[in-house]
Amino acid sequence: MPTRKRRRRQQKEGRHEYEIVYVDEQGNELATDSEPERADAKEKPQSSGVRPTAKQPAKPVQRGKQQATGARPQRKIDPPSWSRVGRRAAIFAPIMVIVVYYLNRNAANPLRETVISSVVLVLFFLPFSFFMDTVMYRQYRKRIGDPLPPRERKPRG
Repeated sequence: MPTRKRRRRQQKEGRHEYEIVYVDEQGNELATDSEPERADAKEKPQSSGVRPTAKQPAKPVQRGKQQATGARPQRKIDPPSWSRVGRRAAIFAPIMVIVVYYLNRNAANPLRETVISSVVLVLFFLPFSFFMDTVMYRQYRKRIGDPLPPRERKPRG
């Protein structure tokens, strides 16, 4: 769905008069007799410009499916994996070290405290990142209509 700014731009482009001219091999201009057909005029009627209020409820929007042929497809989300979490931690760990170092500049031993703080942050980051990947994957599977099967529990004994 285009933004309000994009819709205004498209409407403005439609208001300007223009004429299609073809040029032949000798450089002569050839005017066409047929008017160009505007695709946006046929697709949807002009709105009244009135925003819905509490008395006029907005039309419900269908979510989860593509609304138009030009809508972008849903992004595929891969199942969570520890290797992807490790790569992500390898990207963010140096950033964490730099930030913690500048925050601990005035400490008695800033390098030691920076390393300890960064290791603790990474140890919290790893399982939290895996948990967020799991949540995103489950939501994706639910949205496409393919829920995860229930986990099989091993019998105790």
